[in-house]
Amino acid sequence: MFGLANPDRFLRFTRPLTPVAWGVAVVLLAIGVWLSFTAPEDYQQGDTVRIMFVHVPAASLGLMAYGALGVSSFFALVFRHPLADAAARAAALPGAAFTALALITGSLWGKPMWGAWWAWGDARLMSVLILFLFYIGYMALRASIDDETKAARAAAVLGLVGLINLPIVKFSVDWWNTLHQPASLLRMGGPSMSEVFLAPLLTMMAAYAALFLAVWLTSIRTEIVRRRVLTLRARKALEA
Repeated sequence: MFGLANPDRFLRFTRPLTPVAWGVAVVLLAIGVWLSFTAPEDYQQGDTVRIMFVHVPAASLGLMAYGALGVSSFFALVFRHPLADAAARAAALPGAAFTALALITGSLWGKPMWGAWWAWGDARLMSVLILFLFYIGYMALRASIDDETKAARAAAVLGLVGLINLPIVKFSVDWWNTLHQPASLLRMGGPSMSEVFLAPLLTMMAAYAALFLAVWLTSIRTEIVRRRVLTLRARKALEA
């Protein structure tokens, strides 16, 4: 891992890996969509159960992406390595997109199931909303400071603070009474849902994970090139 912290090594290692990740993501998404539409209706939820195949993976990836952002921020802040900062920055936008998708599909699912688009008193809803705001705050903070070094440090601190919210999101359904049901996948005794819904759900979760990896690697590679171009321009300006 520390060997890949070298930008040149990282670029060489991820050059063949990135298109593979994109290919795996496309294939898994195609299979997942097909399984989602061919799955039977739920006896209680009907066709609205299919929203689960978009909502649950999006929520999971929102947490995973922020975990990547937070860990990268730690290495950027402690070891001050530019590649770690690039990784944190690259995780922010896709993570925010996945979290926004989780909030939107959650509202679409909540209306027929709960009778309301949103419940301000629900701990899971509010903690995911706070997660989205951390993403927005991270990107806004970086954009608001002209000095890129200062912006990276300030954003890294915010990224680390936001890690506190991850266990709150995960265990909110266990710690408080919420409209959300308890965990159905990661629980003692194994998954509680039927196999006809489990297969498309797990496939879509794998597809989202591959998609995030593909986007993340592509964004990090682009960020490395962008910084090298800026450095080259600065050197030419000094020479001039």
